[in-house]
Amino acid sequence: MAAAGGVPGLEAQRREVEAAEQRGLRAGERWYLLENHWYQQWKEYVESGDQNSSSFPGHINNSELFEDLESFRLKERLVESEEYVLVPEDVWNKLVSWYGLEHDQPPIERKVVELPSTQKVEVYPVELYLCQHNDLDSPVTAQFSRVDTIDTVLQEARHQFEVPPEDETRVWVKNSDGSCERLRNIHMTVLDACLSTGQVVIMETRNKDGTWPSSRPHVMRNSVEDEELYRGQPGVCGLTNLGNTCFMNSAFQCLSNVPPLTEYFLNNHYLGELNFSNPLGMKGEIAEAYADLVKQAWSGHHRAIVPRFFKFLGYQQHDAQELLSFLLDGLHEDLNRVKRKEYVELRDAAGRPDEEVAEEAWRNHKRRNDSIIVDIFHGLFKSTLVCPACGKVSVTFDPFCYLSAPLPVSQERTMELFFIYMDPRRKPQQHRVVVPKAGKVLDLCVALAKHTGVPAEQMMVADVFSHRFYKLYQADEALSCILDRDDIFVYEVVGGLAEPGGALVLPVYLRERAPPRDGDPGYGVVLFGHPLLVSVPRAQLSWDALYGLLLERLSRYVRRPESGSEEEEEEESEEEHLYCPQANGLSEGEEEEAAPGEGPASQAEEGSSGDSGGPPSPPQATPPPTANRPKRKCRRQRLLFTVRPVNANGTSERPALPGEGFALHAQPYIAIDWDSDMKKRYYDEEEAEGYVKHECMGHVQRRQPVKLRECVELFTTVETLEEENPWYCPTCKRHQLATKKLDLWALPEVLIIHLKRFSYTRLAREKLDTLVEFPIRDLDFSDFIIKPRVDVAPAPHKYDLIAVSNHYGSLRDGHYTTFARNKDSGQWFYFDDSSVSPVAEAQIESKAAYVLFYQRQDRIRPPCTAPCPRPPDAGGGCCSDSMEVD
Repeated sequence: MAAAGGVPGLEAQRREVEAAEQRGLRAGERWYLLENHWYQQWKEYVESGDQNSSSFPGHINNSELFEDLESFRLKERLVESEEYVLVPEDVWNKLVSWYGLEHDQPPIERKVVELPSTQKVEVYPVELYLCQHNDLDSPVTAQFSRVDTIDTVLQEARHQFEVPPEDETRVWVKNSDGSCERLRNIHMTVLDACLSTGQVVIMETRNKDGTWPSSRPHVMRNSVEDEELYRGQPGVCGLTNLGNTCFMNSAFQCLSNVPPLTEYFLNNHYLGELNFSNPLGMKGEIAEAYADLVKQAWSGHHRAIVPRFFKFLGYQQHDAQELLSFLLDGLHEDLNRVKRKEYVELRDAAGRPDEEVAEEAWRNHKRRNDSIIVDIFHGLFKSTLVCPACGKVSVTFDPFCYLSAPLPVSQERTMELFFIYMDPRRKPQQHRVVVPKAGKVLDLCVALAKHTGVPAEQMMVADVFSHRFYKLYQADEALSCILDRDDIFVYEVVGGLAEPGGALVLPVYLRERAPPRDGDPGYGVVLFGHPLLVSVPRAQLSWDALYGLLLERLSRYVRRPESGSEEEEEEESEEEHLYCPQANGLSEGEEEEAAPGEGPASQAEEGSSGDSGGPPSPPQATPPPTANRPKRKCRRQRLLFTVRPVNANGTSERPALPGEGFALHAQPYIAIDWDSDMKKRYYDEEEAEGYVKHECMGHVQRRQPVKLRECVELFTTVETLEEENPWYCPTCKRHQLATKKLDLWALPEVLIIHLKRFSYTRLAREKLDTLVEFPIRDLDFSDFIIKPRVDVAPAPHKYDLIAVSNHYGSLRDGHYTTFARNKDSGQWFYFDDSSVSPVAEAQIESKAAYVLFYQRQDRIRPPCTAPCPRPPDAGGGCCSDSMEVD
């Protein structure tokens, strides 16, 4: 039989096929299975040289390779060279064009795959069962090469189930144990994903409200029906507080209202840029989880959602700015277009023009860092260091993601305190004084002396907490040890705590003895009132004298019983005068024997059952009685209170034996113990708590607001490096405290300005609540950009505000909220966790402003006058790597 016209001769056919078959395998090539019987007949035919030979093979017929001629499923365990042969694609195409293919038979195409140690034609591809999440009982069979990507599997599933192109889908694989695993990296091959024949691959389609069917949506609902019917403004969606996560909510709401970033995620541009191999990233998890949350918030179907996405961030940070930095860095690494970072050697300017050095620095930065975050948020600094020794100037250009602008800080601080006069008739005075921040306690006393007329040398400063002295400050201690929340009392005294000679200053606590309980003869004591610092002349260091001195000191609010009242009592006493002061009462280093149980302190306790485990009060040191000494009846006044030595806490008493004096090498503390009945009758609590305000309390120092421009100017001011962070000078070959200046070279599309309200030192932390005035529109940075303007049309440097993260309260118990401008409507909203409400522009500027987001005016899209069309797939859901299937 003669060959058709255009078909080469038999010898030519043989040479072309043999030449092609001798070529080696190449990964990715297509090869075809050819039934061996037909192939051998063809070889016999061409070798015969007779085109009319009876060995003409006819149409290519692979029927012997199929299990049946309906499914055309390849038979199992076919043997190469016995039942089939493999030919490259060009040979197959030529043979088909020369001889044709049996009617309705599909070509058996296979790919060359590259295995770890060899290359081979994949005769038996992986056969997978494809199904939809909402219909697991109707799988579709499809075959894939081991070098096909997961994206190929996904696209085949979309094709089989006729998914509209605007709908977003993802796939899971069902394991042998019934669990499902998310196939996150769609660029991974079937081989790398360890998919094998017979496995089920499940495709799910994102819901219109932004959630995934596999993840139970964490949505705040009044009712299911209400939520399903809800249609709100996209982006106007609150976030539930998961427990001290307001700083996370605030950070997310700010980023969610950055238009270019949000549109990047809503339009699914991130899917093609997920970096699953970056060791600095999270294998795409942060980016996907953030995308899910954005799509939920901008679906318009939710009033508030639960941000489970935050589980990826951890809870190490408790500051919105720190979290923003962490989140932007995580998104950048997950979306970095640079898959393999090359080593870049940094070069000093070495006298080269700034334009050349800046361009080189930015180019080097982009060689290792190229993502949507860099496109939107990264700018360029110029850093200039000058060695104070040799004058060496080092110029570098460094990228930045936000500006940390310092606030002008006053070198003074205002402190409020109470001053206690020695004169018992004068009430405590409340004062407000201005002192140096870096000053000493003596500076506080000097400032207070101007108000009171009392010399600073006659003042002692104490921190009072819970009715006791938390700390007694020395004059040379730093004021930074005193926090604004501390209750500071300053006492007028004469003498010192352990000053030799002169008077002794005794800390005095007030305690009330609780009445005995049934069956419990003991009693407890409770501190009350404000403690005192009492100057006691050393000549009056007896217990009787101390009692009288304390009674005089308390005379403003302690009433003395009148003479002849029932508080006087008869008792049998010695002939000696009981009220005669004894020299050995509280003498230093001397001890004389005293009769236990004598003296006013002990007599006042006769009939009482003692306190709870404490020693008896030291008695008056009087000569012991003798058998021949005459006795007499005398009337004496009952004491209002007893005096006891205690420790610094005022809760447990120092061990003391009768007649023992104070050990002056340690600080003696005294407690005035009151019986409840005596305290109720003679102690005026209202008068004791009374105080007067000095005229200085009427003068409120108002902090002047500062402008944002002043903060930026302060950021670009020359500063000297701290000792903890010196610079190594390459000329001096040593570390130097160089001067450093930062300048702005290039600004990003979205500029984040962090107002440094929190000040941290080794001894103190404080928040600056200064009002920073910042513009809503037309923030002009032209004067701060030092890059020469050589363009005909200079780059625009005007910005408009789009979001503000606010911090209210103190360092320890603050709260974060957000003001943000909706990119579609242009309306400003106030986000307070799950609560969202519209707000006027006049309310945005406040002392709480902490992080500002500005967008360059030339990139701002005008708000829509009508509802903006949005991609139907612009939804989101909580990221989850587990799926429940039946």
